[in-house]
Amino acid sequence: MDGGLSLLALLIGAVAVAALSRRYGVSAPLILVVAGLGVSYLPGVPDYTLDPDVALLIFLPPLLYSAALESSYLGIRANLRPIGLLSVGAVLFTTAVVGLAVYALIPSLGMPLSFALGAIVAPPDAVATTAIARRVGLPRRMVTILAGESLVNDATALTAYRVAVAAALGGSFSLLSGLAQFAVAAGGGVAIGLVIAYVVTWVNRKLRDALVENTIALLTPFVAYLAAE
Repeated sequence: MDGGLSLLALLIGAVAVAALSRRYGVSAPLILVVAGLGVSYLPGVPDYTLDPDVALLIFLPPLLYSAALESSYLGIRANLRPIGLLSVGAVLFTTAVVGLAVYALIPSLGMPLSFALGAIVAPPDAVATTAIARRVGLPRRMVTILAGESLVNDATALTAYRVAVAAALGGSFSLLSGLAQFAVAAGGGVAIGLVIAYVVTWVNRKLRDALVENTIALLTPFVAYLAAE
């Protein structure tokens, strides 16, 4: 089976699994992960190697963009403090704790790489958690907090990871300089996002064309990601 047919088969399988998960009331991301693990052990299935940077560019921007469109701005603003504590404070705290623990256990790894490992494991899968929370009927405020947290925690962890990797490549690392670099990267990302949001809103108001609006909506998350990157 060539690459095109393999990709088509994977897409058809993913759609079928997602449809079955909705039919039986099970979270689609969880079932897709289990199905993917099962398929990987089947004989004759070719090995796929996907560059991490390509994966981030293809999957992360539209996922966050879609979650943002489905979120309530008023709800997030009303619960800004707990969302901020979970998506930024808790992720950075977990990164620091895991990083220090790994460095204490494996000093040869170095502080920057230890913190990079901490950033990798710090963010929870809040998208699946939010889907389950909505299905089981948790309070609306809790669902809003989980949804808001899912918008920021991956960005927080990714920024912390890139700061740690940059420190590892540079050969020096300090907690204060790392926090300063994180603040600059996070603040710059927010500023770029606000500018792009303003430009996109202005263009849509001026054009009022469905085809152009759909094209802009498709390109917006990738433009924002690449600009911030």
